[in-house]
Amino acid sequence: MADEDIEAGEGGGGGKKKLIIIIVAALLLLGGGGGAAFFLMSGGDEPSQEDIVIEEPDPVSLQAIYVTLPQPFVFNVTGDMQQRLVQVKVQLMVRGDSNEVMAKQNLPLVEHSLLTTFGAATVEQLRTPQGQLEVRKQAVDTVQAAMEKVTGKTVVERVLFTGFVMQ
Repeated sequence: MADEDIEAGEGGGGGKKKLIIIIVAALLLLGGGGGAAFFLMSGGDEPSQEDIVIEEPDPVSLQAIYVTLPQPFVFNVTGDMQQRLVQVKVQLMVRGDSNEVMAKQNLPLVEHSLLTTFGAATVEQLRTPQGQLEVRKQAVDTVQAAMEKVTGKTVVERVLFTGFVMQ
């Protein structure tokens, strides 16, 4: 009889132990889940470094800035049996303050690129508006390629002729 009481006590105690273990495990799971939710949901007011994404603004949305080259370009062009002297005043259109600074810092490179382009022009090109448009397009391409090599950005959007005289 004593053996039966011991067996009955052990059997009853085993069920209570399992119940206690299940309750403790459930509390740990609920506590861990609640803690995780708290940490995930309650971020600080300040975003962390990983949350900050710096986007560069669309170049077209930036304000156009015009950089005037200090001296006009004076060069000879060949054609129609004689050489002609041409003087061109130029402005560069850039977008944004950073591009303005880069254009000003690299003015000697820009001037060299423009002079190379203008020196390859002919009288026939410079006489017509269509030809002048071609020369401006070539100038933009040359300046953008040179700036891309040095700064990694095209920087200059347009090359504008603000004064043009051919003698």
